[in-house]
Amino acid sequence: MNRRTFLAAASAALLTDALSPTATLAAGAPAPVKPMDLGLIISPFGAPEATFRRVHEIGFSNCFLSLDEYINGFTPQLAAQFGDLLAKYSLIATTVEVVGPPPLEWNFARGPSTIGLVPPKTRAARIDALRQASDFAKLLAIPQVQSHCGFIPEDPADPLYAGTVEAIRTVAEYCQGNGQYFLMETGQETPTTMSRMIRDVALPNLAVGLDTANLILYGKANPVDAVDIIGPHVRSVHAKDGRWPTNPSELGEEVLIGKGLVDFKQVFTKLHRLGYTGAITIERETSGPQQIEDVRQEKIYLEKILREVLA
Repeated sequence: MNRRTFLAAASAALLTDALSPTATLAAGAPAPVKPMDLGLIISPFGAPEATFRRVHEIGFSNCFLSLDEYINGFTPQLAAQFGDLLAKYSLIATTVEVVGPPPLEWNFARGPSTIGLVPPKTRAARIDALRQASDFAKLLAIPQVQSHCGFIPEDPADPLYAGTVEAIRTVAEYCQGNGQYFLMETGQETPTTMSRMIRDVALPNLAVGLDTANLILYGKANPVDAVDIIGPHVRSVHAKDGRWPTNPSELGEEVLIGKGLVDFKQVFTKLHRLGYTGAITIERETSGPQQIEDVRQEKIYLEKILREVLA
């Protein structure tokens, strides 16, 4: 059975029965990657084959697809192209993510009014984009869709809170219909706020995409402590490093893994004890040749830690 046939069969099996409101997604199903296998977040727009080939050449088995540039362009032809490239380079796509459409301002001044499903003005467009991403992921049998949900109010009585709950529930229900988890990426909210949102949405397929650096960059939490709160809900991990924000208008600085404040050994150890079996996806927010060199260094650094954790 070739890879495309396998993916189609896996998707059909996953979606044979609609998920009930009390079902546990993919219960007992084999993990799509080896537990804590390293992967890379990629945005293949403009050069899909070169991008997938690079992931393979660096030595990764899996990738996380950041696809904002494809909003309103998620066609079956694109899915077929991606499926062929994943097969050609022996890669597993673990998750699809979109956060747009714009405006998006990654700072403390305009971030709360522009990021995620919290701002009412862009909520409908973001829900539509996530539905598109979910349908695209279904074509490739990718079981997870992820996004930043935004600066979720810490006060559940905030006028924006109830609408955000309904928006996240709408997306999660749509993903549930496609046999997928919907993951809220950490960053703009405290871990306790994210935990409350999971409780209030009350759907079994709503989970967490843990970005180890974002918690620090936004000044919200230490990722080691955050795992104590949201660890059981984590289904994807972005391995990224950073420092606390010192300018009250700007996020903290993202840095090379090992040069920031994330204690990866403690984070991975806690997740391993909780039974986490997903990928560890490297994210380096630079570009060009330096990004590739940084990723190579980060891969070596994390491989050493993971050998110790998984021993």
